[in-house]
Amino acid sequence: MLKNYLLVAFRNLSKNKAFSFINIVGLAIGMAACLLILQYVSFELSYDNFHSKKDRIYRINQDRYNNGKLSTRWAGGTFAAGSVFKTALPEIEAFVKIVEAGQSLANYKDQKMVIKNNYYVSTSFFNIFSFPLISGDPETALKEPNTAVISEEIAQTLFHNINPVGQTLYINTDKPLKITGVMKNMPNNTHMKFDFLQSYSTLLKENPPNGDYNLDNAWLSDGCTTYLLLKPGVDPKVLEAKFVPIVKKVYDQYKSAGEGAVYTLQPVQSIHLYSNLMLEFQPNGDGKSVYLLLGIAIFVIIIAWINYINLATARGIGRAKEVGVRKTLGSAKAQLITQFMLEAMLLNALALLAAVLIIIIFIPVFANISGLQMGFTLLVKPAFWIAVVAIFILGSFFSGFYPAIVLSAFRPVEVMKGKIQASPKGVVLRKAMVVFQFAASIFLLIGSLTVFRQLQFMQNQKLGVKIEQTLVIKRPLTKVDSFYRSMNSFKQESLRFPAVKSVTVSTAIPGQPVPWNAGGIKLTTEDQSHGKQYRIVGTDYDYLEAYGIKLIAGRKFSKDFGDEPHSVVFNRKAVEQIGFTKPEQALGRKIDFWGQVYTIVGVVDNFHQQSLRDSYDAIIFRCIPDIRGYVSVKVSSTNITQTIADLKKTWAAFFPGDQFDYFFLDQHFNDQYQTDQRFGQVFGVFTVIAIFVACLGLFGLVSYTIVQRTKEIGIRKVLGATVNSILGLLYKDFALLVLISFIISAPLGWYAINKWLQTYAFRTEINILLFIVPFIAVMIIAFATVSYLSVKAALTNPVKSLKTE
Repeated sequence: MLKNYLLVAFRNLSKNKAFSFINIVGLAIGMAACLLILQYVSFELSYDNFHSKKDRIYRINQDRYNNGKLSTRWAGGTFAAGSVFKTALPEIEAFVKIVEAGQSLANYKDQKMVIKNNYYVSTSFFNIFSFPLISGDPETALKEPNTAVISEEIAQTLFHNINPVGQTLYINTDKPLKITGVMKNMPNNTHMKFDFLQSYSTLLKENPPNGDYNLDNAWLSDGCTTYLLLKPGVDPKVLEAKFVPIVKKVYDQYKSAGEGAVYTLQPVQSIHLYSNLMLEFQPNGDGKSVYLLLGIAIFVIIIAWINYINLATARGIGRAKEVGVRKTLGSAKAQLITQFMLEAMLLNALALLAAVLIIIIFIPVFANISGLQMGFTLLVKPAFWIAVVAIFILGSFFSGFYPAIVLSAFRPVEVMKGKIQASPKGVVLRKAMVVFQFAASIFLLIGSLTVFRQLQFMQNQKLGVKIEQTLVIKRPLTKVDSFYRSMNSFKQESLRFPAVKSVTVSTAIPGQPVPWNAGGIKLTTEDQSHGKQYRIVGTDYDYLEAYGIKLIAGRKFSKDFGDEPHSVVFNRKAVEQIGFTKPEQALGRKIDFWGQVYTIVGVVDNFHQQSLRDSYDAIIFRCIPDIRGYVSVKVSSTNITQTIADLKKTWAAFFPGDQFDYFFLDQHFNDQYQTDQRFGQVFGVFTVIAIFVACLGLFGLVSYTIVQRTKEIGIRKVLGATVNSILGLLYKDFALLVLISFIISAPLGWYAINKWLQTYAFRTEINILLFIVPFIAVMIIAFATVSYLSVKAALTNPVKSLKTE
């Protein structure tokens, strides 16, 4: 019996090649798109799931307050929290402290390497996190001062085939570190990206206690990221509540300064998608965007299944006599349902094979668009094939069940007489499915257009700072006799090159968070309760001028004035925060900066230090002539290769043995939008796919409608109807469906894009074009799809339509 069902199924598929091709292509594209998005979503949701103790690992986040107002949200907060909370609260099994060590130059004999992901970590790191060691003892590897654990990549680069454990390398030429372990390279799906781990005791050795100050127990020293391992069964919310009295007791002594803090726990698995705080280890993802893409995956596959239903029921009219004959010869309804379900399964199986082939072909393209390093390893992952089987089973059932019920319900007597009437409920259902398809398409187009508009807005917005033609050299790492003298000489020599316009040094550059955060800054005439937090940028004399930051009051730093190291320049946001309504009011006023007095000599306009996702920072510029930081070189665009070569040679003369590590600032600034760009690309590509698959569904409904109205069209033509009037009749029905789709999708689209845009401090406006353009685009696409079959039907000789009457 099964063999007979299969033979009939194959015969029907081969007999109706156009129908089979459209259905297989639609399903295959829908399945491939859904599977690819599911892999993207699965990867984003898999961050830090590999830790064996993941359900008990929490990061301590710190919200700092000034006079009751939230000032800064930190991922890397106070040094004291971990050890103090562990001592006071038995619910905590262990804690680990992690502090960024900064980019360094590692030397081993004649091998050199710039270490970028360099951190101090305390001894329990490998006990809490599941980062396996290839060699070394995880219990003791990070215990002693001046010890370090390195990644496989660094071990291979610096030591080649030598076992690194027990060897000593030097950081920045003068700091010896003994290698006590080699760990596997960290996987891509972790919010940490560490290559070089120095023992936390090394940091404490470099910063010994000074009087009453002990870094390890300091509450007002930020920059330490702390993770807790809770004991089994501990409720993190209950534990958070126990932080409050401990913290209150500590901060009561700073109450006069208006200082306060709240400490919360964040599950390690949620950090990647739901955290954007100060001192994150790297830019994180966006949970809303990930789930929006998951929604697209669901839309695409449902649209593909709807296509099959519409095409199968449209084609069912042609199979009515087959059903009538089968029933007359004794076939039961259950047998007919089995036959049609088997055909659906066969077609879904063929579509699934085509989908896997599409995925194999387009994996590199998708990986490039999404930024995921999935490769062909995707095809050997059990989760991928589980998804394949699930889609096959669900697809076979949902796309086959309704057509099977409809087709098996034809009555033999009516079929043989040619009196097949479409069920009003069936017509409404099919139209409702097409409305859903185009509502989803319009919704996705509104979203895609909004993402594109926001990206264009951010990239074309005036930043208030000139970043073009700026080559940035990362700070020198090796020791020199006199940094100020070496840097000053490098600047003077570089300015001799015709292509070099200016050279300036600073602790921060546009395109990244300002790492220097200082609290308790106030006017000298005010008490400590007025102290507030500001971002501090240390610069030389030329920074503000070189970057073209607009002066709105007073002056910029200049060597013409004597005591500039005790002068500061505020931006407009900082002036407002300290309490002045006009920039001019701040000039000449003195501030208390951690016990030192500085004079405000100028005010510059606000500018975008980071992407337009972030609000303006309150920034204070301090003139520090011997500052060690980024070296920004403004260059002309002519013969840039020769200019870089000249700068590299000059750098080597004044910083011998150091790496000439540089990048162009405009590209670096735009890298902040990389996540948004990739999301926009993925969103746009799958929106186009969804619309294409929806058009196939519309093709099915048009086919069904024209089959139903063939004789009506013939009669109208006999009675004198023109081709245009018949086309207008057919267009009107589908235009109404698209209009209904728009009415449904427009308010949903407005709500969705409004919520998404709220995540940006500076955003494009929502205007009517974001809705009208998708509506018109879908209307044009729908009419183009309808036109092919409609024109063909309208031009058909009415004799052919009516000859069976």
